[in-house]
Amino acid sequence: MLKRLADGPVQREVRLGKSRIDFLVGNAYVEVKTPLTTLPAPAAAARVRMGRFDSFDRLIRHMGELKASLATGMRAKIVLCYLYDAKPFTPPPPSRINSRILSVARGAERAGVERWQVNLRITKVGVSLTRYFKSQPYAVGQ
Repeated sequence: MLKRLADGPVQREVRLGKSRIDFLVGNAYVEVKTPLTTLPAPAAAARVRMGRFDSFDRLIRHMGELKASLATGMRAKIVLCYLYDAKPFTPPPPSRINSRILSVARGAERAGVERWQVNLRITKVGVSLTRYFKSQPYAVGQ
């Protein structure tokens, strides 16, 4: 169902430089991330306080490895996988915490690393694909 994203034989946990990338599909490295910055929840659950997450070293390393793989003729994709029908991802405004990740992400994108979004629906019966699409490029200033 995701053949627009990548097509071919699938290998899991593929070594790339000093990283393990989730999949190699044909000639495309595919790294899957599940952003948890917002989750749909009942009002009562919204009161749960979550700590700040500011450890992006692994993601930054993966983006660097994916970017470097392009020079070898491979394709590279980062897939943001949501467990609900999310709106298209827009990066947060730059801050002290995320400016480094935004800079690396923009550089990877300019080099040719693609960003995709996959929205899933989870029920008691299973998981189904709601929709998926290639993400829009970062806007200037993001």
